[in-house]
Amino acid sequence: VCVDLAAANGGNVEQARPNEIVTTENGVKIIGYTDLPSRLASTSSTLFGNNVAKFIMSIGPQTTKEKGKFQIDLNDDAVQNMLISYEGEARWPDKITPYSPPPVTKKETEEEIQLSEEEMFAIANEKAKEDFTRNAGVSALAAAALLAFGITAQTHDSISLMASFALAGLAGYQVVWGVAPALHSPLMAVTNAISGMTAVGGMLLLAHGSSGSEGLIPDSPAHWMGAIATALSFINIAGGFLVSGKMLDLFRRPNDPKDFFELYSIPAGILLAGLAASAVLGLGDLSNVSGSVAIASSICCIAAIAGLANQETARTGNVLGMAGVAFGLAATTADMAGVGASASAFQQVGLLGGIGSGIGAVLASGVGPTELPQTVAAFHSLVGIAAMAGAAGEYFGNVGTLDLGTLTAVYLAIFIGGITATGSMVAYGKLAGMLSSKALSLPGRDALNLSMISICALGMASFLNPSLGGEILSVDPETLRLGSLATAAGVSSILGLHLTASIGGADMPVVITVLNSYSGWALCAEGFMLGDPLLAQVGALIGFSGAILTWIMCEAMGRNIVSVILGGAGTTQVVSSDSKTEYEGEITIATVDNVVETLLEAKNIMIVPGYGLAVAQAQFAVADIAKRLKAMGKNVRFGIHPVAGRMPGQLNVLLAEASVPYDIVFEMEEVNEDFENVDVTLVIGASDTVSSAAEDDPNCSIYGMPVLRVWKSGQVFVLKRTIGNTGYTGMENPILYKDNAEVLLGDAHDSCEAIRTAINMN
Repeated sequence: VCVDLAAANGGNVEQARPNEIVTTENGVKIIGYTDLPSRLASTSSTLFGNNVAKFIMSIGPQTTKEKGKFQIDLNDDAVQNMLISYEGEARWPDKITPYSPPPVTKKETEEEIQLSEEEMFAIANEKAKEDFTRNAGVSALAAAALLAFGITAQTHDSISLMASFALAGLAGYQVVWGVAPALHSPLMAVTNAISGMTAVGGMLLLAHGSSGSEGLIPDSPAHWMGAIATALSFINIAGGFLVSGKMLDLFRRPNDPKDFFELYSIPAGILLAGLAASAVLGLGDLSNVSGSVAIASSICCIAAIAGLANQETARTGNVLGMAGVAFGLAATTADMAGVGASASAFQQVGLLGGIGSGIGAVLASGVGPTELPQTVAAFHSLVGIAAMAGAAGEYFGNVGTLDLGTLTAVYLAIFIGGITATGSMVAYGKLAGMLSSKALSLPGRDALNLSMISICALGMASFLNPSLGGEILSVDPETLRLGSLATAAGVSSILGLHLTASIGGADMPVVITVLNSYSGWALCAEGFMLGDPLLAQVGALIGFSGAILTWIMCEAMGRNIVSVILGGAGTTQVVSSDSKTEYEGEITIATVDNVVETLLEAKNIMIVPGYGLAVAQAQFAVADIAKRLKAMGKNVRFGIHPVAGRMPGQLNVLLAEASVPYDIVFEMEEVNEDFENVDVTLVIGASDTVSSAAEDDPNCSIYGMPVLRVWKSGQVFVLKRTIGNTGYTGMENPILYKDNAEVLLGDAHDSCEAIRTAINMN
């Protein structure tokens, strides 16, 4: 570093520029400030003030690391050397222990092992063998399942249905991998809305579930179940698509070309007009025409997910999703006419659909990026209840006449729907702050889950073959079946509650994706129950998309996917609440002026937002800070953890709301290796996703989870409301104690506004 004191008069260094810092190609910094005396006075006062503040804080307020507790630490060398009296007694000079530095210990250097080409080749072969073995095992299980299905299938239609399911699942598997991580939140909202196709089952029950009455009030158990399924499904459809549209509109930029979605009404109109002509004028066979419209529905639903591959086509994807659901409902309406539904059945569908859509629209109108996770969880619960109602209605309306395959689908729809419904309710409670984010850890947790699964398995056996338990219980087969179905509904609901409650708050993003997948499988079971290829295809699409997102989230968090799905099975509580980890060092408190001065001198800046940014609604101020710094020629980027926030992609939506260009927003794996080249990192509202304990502390609950290595940057400023605030996991972040980290206390919104104002003044 060269300080040119003559910069005002031309300088003694050729490259010096007045009031600038010039960095040469070989890394030499030439400081040409002409106001160094005033700068040095301010800098020295700040440094001295920080040292005094640190010392005062280290005397007592930070000794115990507990808020509100003051305790002087006489074991601290600096404190005991400076403290000349204590509790009314003089300590100087007799009671002061002279400072003696600890002996210097040499760090052991790890021996670097050099592998020969033969050894490296052998390791590569072993890894390839493991991959092939795993894939062969999965393929063998799939082959056995297909063979078992072929042996037990009673009609060729079941084979055709399985073919539709498999092909749709494969298509969904391929397109989901292409969805940008920034759009994972809209993806889940879109698939959640599509899962409202459970309305198909409800509509068909309304068509033939009545006992002959022409009134609008349901008059049989099957009819009531159909009404419930229809109303809840329409809430999900309307609310889900409106939320998706709102989220995707945030990614739109002023210079984006105009969307001409109204032109899509031409092909949609042709399709629906043809369906209407077939129903009214007898043009062709109505069942064949409705089947063709159902094919268009499946294609649009698959294309909807493909459209979410990037921000430019995402809004088109949402429109295609709406078209897919509309085509599916239109085809179902035609099917209702085909089975001879009465006029009152169509009136009931219209009334229930209108009420449900209105409720969904009202719910969606108040949802912003911050409330998105709990809203999606709430909509998932509606899908679960609708699937249960549809399955129960199908059984009540056809007691004693259903074949084995349909009975299996009925039971599975009840089982999966129960887990989805109550699990989503618990997830909603945790995400909305109504329930504690801590994992419920009952004694014998895994045994409880296994017991409930076993009860449901026994119930399924007695449901499919009542003779197994009829002789023991001395009840008729249909009574036993009804009892088994009720048991499955109750036990699966308790199981869903317990599974989700047993998962900690840090894993909630994964839970949301699991529940998203469950809603797809519930829809799929309903498709097999009704023999409806459309529901089987759409259910497979949603089920596989949720499963893939779950795998992506588990990889990002270093979690075992099986353990998460089974409510933390096989895991233990790592650290009890009263055994806190003690960290070396003291927390340094920063000021707004200090943060602004450091930002203005930096060239490479990273901003890492977390859920706290969403809560404080500070995204607009942060966007302005980034815009202003970029205008100064600085390299400003945003680093987003895959599970930042409460669901995948939530922070991307939040930044899009503030018009942050998505070309400066990067995923963790894109920037994590570059933090050593970052001059300043601003951490706003993030804790667990930037915690070094994930790499350094085997005893912490997030150990092994990939995190953003912000502590490797030159300087870190962490914006926190209070020192005592912890992350969603309830653990303290050790980066606060690192030498290159400072904490700016206060509400994130107020702090960011103050930083923005100070930067604008410069």
